[in-house]
Amino acid sequence: MFGLPSKMDKKGYELIIVGGGPAGLTAAIYAARAGLDVLVVEKGVFGGQIANTSVVENYPGVAGVSGSTLAEKFAEHAKKAGAELKNFVEVKDARKEKDGVALETSVGELRANAVIIATGEREKKLGVPGEEELKGKGVSYCATCDGPFFKDKEVVVVGGGNSAVEEGIYLANFAKKIYIVYRRGKENLRAEKAILDRAFGNKKIEFIFNSEVKAIRGEGRVEEVLLFDSKTGKSKKMRSDGVFIYIGMEPNSGPFKKIAKIDEYGYIITDENLRAGEGVFAAGDVRKNNIKQVVWAAGEGALAAVSAYKYIRSISQ
Repeated sequence: MFGLPSKMDKKGYELIIVGGGPAGLTAAIYAARAGLDVLVVEKGVFGGQIANTSVVENYPGVAGVSGSTLAEKFAEHAKKAGAELKNFVEVKDARKEKDGVALETSVGELRANAVIIATGEREKKLGVPGEEELKGKGVSYCATCDGPFFKDKEVVVVGGGNSAVEEGIYLANFAKKIYIVYRRGKENLRAEKAILDRAFGNKKIEFIFNSEVKAIRGEGRVEEVLLFDSKTGKSKKMRSDGVFIYIGMEPNSGPFKKIAKIDEYGYIITDENLRAGEGVFAAGDVRKNNIKQVVWAAGEGALAAVSAYKYIRSISQ
């Protein structure tokens, strides 16, 4: 949507926002409208996790919209507000300097008076034999991306939260059978009731509780999974054409350890104004907070932008 030249002529900005998800793009809208010179860099496609979500049903004012459509609207709004957007730019390291922050990126060094870190989270891996070897060959972390390839197939979805169950429901549009494998009991499912009601009412979906995937097997593509039942203590093979993994997330905070305080899980710690250090702010899923939702990330993006604006103006006076 927004391309990147082989190198960037401009290297300095008042504010650089790292991450093009709801938090980063909302921050860009607020910061650009306040008159700041803003650059948003994103290592992948704009939208973050929502770009790979089949449907978003809990964003205020939007009863139901595909994640990719909502992501595009965020990005277009930020661009219209005056922010510069560049994707496929990876930040590899960050350091604090006397007059701001320097970012080492895949397109060279970029500098800013202040930085907002809004890099979000990434999917956790199962870490079982066959997962890496069969990634893209039946192992997936995105039903929206890969679901159409499993028409009339049998697939396993691993997890018990909103993402796992929602994507299981989405896969039912293509696959003939979906097995949602959850390591705990039915009473411990973490997905919201409304989502669970839809899943339990779908004849194509079957839950397998108290079970874990211990191996993914196949010659060149997924053919079966090895399940371990924690109640019986027994293992069994189950035929499957694909495995979709949704077992949680971990923060993308690695490059920012020199400029921000990070907790034992990798989440960035901020004060109530989302300040993580001198000229450094954080917002959204990468930050230590209590809820990981689009509306919350957008709200934090707005607050981070306001805080960054006040900081930038204070040092320029």
